Amino acid sequence: MSSLVASPAISSYAIEQAQADRARLDAAGKPKGDIKKTAQDFESFFLTQVFEFMSSGIKSDGPMSGGQAEAKWRSFLNDQYGREMAKTRTVGIADMVYDQMLKMQEAQS
Repeated sequence: MSSLVASPAISSYAIEQAQADRARLDAAGKPKGDIKKTAQDFESFFLTQVFEFMSSGIKSDGPMSGGQAEAKWRSFLNDQYGREMAKTRTVGIADMVYDQMLKMQEAQS
C-alpha cells in the first residue's frame, strides 16, 4: 500500500484550522466552537481538491464546449461534490481529523 503525502496547501489548511480551534478554547480548555464542523470543512476542502485534480484532465473542446465558463462552473460543481460527500460521512476523513484535533488540544492543556 502506498503512503499518501499531503500537499502543502492541505497541510497548511489543517494547521490553520487547528490553531483557530485552539484559540476558541475557553479558560477550562473546553472547545467554544464546533470542532466537528471544522473537521467536516477540512474533509470537504480535501475532497474538492481531489475532484479538481480528477477533472483537470477532462478536455472539453468541440462544438458543444463551454469554454472558459465551463471550466469555472466545473470548479463550483467540484466544490459542491466535496461538500455533499463530506456531509454523508462515507469517506471518514472528518472523523479522523476530529480525533487528531482533540488529541492536539489535550496535549496543549
